Amino acid sequence: MRIMGLDYGSKTVGVAISDPLLITAQGIEIIRRKEENKLRQTLARIEALIQEYQVEQIVLGLPKNMNDTSGPRAMVTLEFKEKLERRTGLPVHTWDERLTTVAADRAMEEAGIRRENRKEYVDKIAAVFILQGYLDFIGRKQED
Repeated sequence: MRIMGLDYGSKTVGVAISDPLLITAQGIEIIRRKEENKLRQTLARIEALIQEYQVEQIVLGLPKNMNDTSGPRAMVTLEFKEKLERRTGLPVHTWDERLTTVAADRAMEEAGIRRENRKEYVDKIAAVFILQGYLDFIGRKQED
C-alpha cells in the first residue's frame, strides 16, 4: 500500500508518495496549471499517478491560520478534497500544513539551494513534509 501526499496551491500541486512500508515520503513532481480553477488536467495527472504507484489513500495539506482557524484558502482546499474523493474514490485525509512551506524553504537553504531556484522545488518538498508528518502520526498510533 502507498499513500500520496499533496500540497495544493493556487497554481501548483506538489506531489509526494510513501514507500510501500509507509515509513518515508519521497517528492515526485509538481503539477502546474495556468489558472486556479482549471483542474481537469490536474485531476487527470493525479489519477495517473495513483494508478502508477498503486495509491490507496491521499493526504491533503490543509492551510490553517496560525490561530487554528480556517480561512479562504482552507475552504478552497476542502472543495478540492471533495473533488478528489469523487473523482478517485479514495479516502482523502487532511493534514495541518502550517509552516510546511517555511520548513521546506529552510531545508533547501540548508542544502545550499540558491534562493532564486527554491520556487522550483518548494511545493514538492512541502508535500513531502505533509506526507511524512502523516506517516509519523499513523506510525505512532500503531505503536500505542
